[in-house]
Amino acid sequence: MRKRIWIVLLIVLIVALATIGIVRCVNAKKTADAGMVPSPAPSDTAQPQETAEPAPTAAPTTEADTETAEPAPTDAPEATPEAESLNYNDPESWAYFALGEDRGVDVFIICPTVDTKSESNSFDLNEKLKSRFINALNMEKGIFEETGRLYSPYYRQMSINAYRFDESDREKAKAIAYQDVSAAFRWYLDHENSDRPLILAGFSQGGEMCLELLKEYYGDTAEGNALRSNLIAVYALGCAVTEQDAQDYPQIVPAQGELDTGTVISFDCEDGTLTETIIIPAGIRALSINPLNWKTDGTPADRSLNLGAVMDAGAEPIPALCGAYIGSRGELVVTDVRTEDYPPGLDIFPEGAFHLYDYMFFFTNLKQNAADRTAAFFAEVR
Repeated sequence: MRKRIWIVLLIVLIVALATIGIVRCVNAKKTADAGMVPSPAPSDTAQPQETAEPAPTAAPTTEADTETAEPAPTDAPEATPEAESLNYNDPESWAYFALGEDRGVDVFIICPTVDTKSESNSFDLNEKLKSRFINALNMEKGIFEETGRLYSPYYRQMSINAYRFDESDREKAKAIAYQDVSAAFRWYLDHENSDRPLILAGFSQGGEMCLELLKEYYGDTAEGNALRSNLIAVYALGCAVTEQDAQDYPQIVPAQGELDTGTVISFDCEDGTLTETIIIPAGIRALSINPLNWKTDGTPADRSLNLGAVMDAGAEPIPALCGAYIGSRGELVVTDVRTEDYPPGLDIFPEGAFHLYDYMFFFTNLKQNAADRTAAFFAEVR
């Protein structure tokens, strides 16, 4: 009898253990199906990648790579990162922002070409490149800092290599640069200008960008008319304004004298021996003005009219360094200096091109003229 009882108890125990095992298996399966299986412990040798690996054929560019890069070929790269414009609501996108004393006038100044390394445009606006913007601007700002507060945006400018492209690709690079300049100017108008009188200023590529701003913003529209009424002057130095420019865009008005307002002051310097440069090609005549006598014809200006050249930021002016006259192509021929003392500096310019020294030769005269035109502007509006 006892033996039978033990057999029954043993059978019951076996059935109970089997039932518990089945239930556990079923629950585990349900848990797995619901995605609740705990993740395996993290491995020391294999971590998830948050970003995709770079393509094997395009290693990331480093600053060292940029510094040792060879000059770009004469054709633009087929693909460029044409991203949206910089965010000009970000203070880091401005080289100058409301810099200087508020005298009731603003100066929107655009940096010249300082990028000598990039293939086409300054897509990598790193701190080293930004410092080059500042260095170049610090030279020019002395012309305008006693006239108004300064605004100057960083932008994806054309590199010097882009000027070697054919015209079509060069225009693409210019369009990218201007996309940023236009966005910066739009932001400035919407947030900072408040109908204040304005000077547009730039040298070389910066001067080209000034002319593009005139074309886009200063036409025959309600806003364009209002902006023109507050335009003191445009100092588009180191670039050429042509008769075709003035014909196609009536808002581009070449300066005719020392005090006319709302006009464009432009010239590019040579030694008088050249027949063309990248600034004034053969067959083109620039509508220039002489910054010593403020004449637009070939009347020579004696060196005694030169109030002082400034060749380095903060340097003392050198009075009577050079004279000047306007040549047959509209080039500003600089006299009384030796060509070999002022090399072109960049291989896109021939010997005898004084482009790099355009505003340096006439620094103090330009500074005085910015103040005089501003005074003339306020005299007109009273």
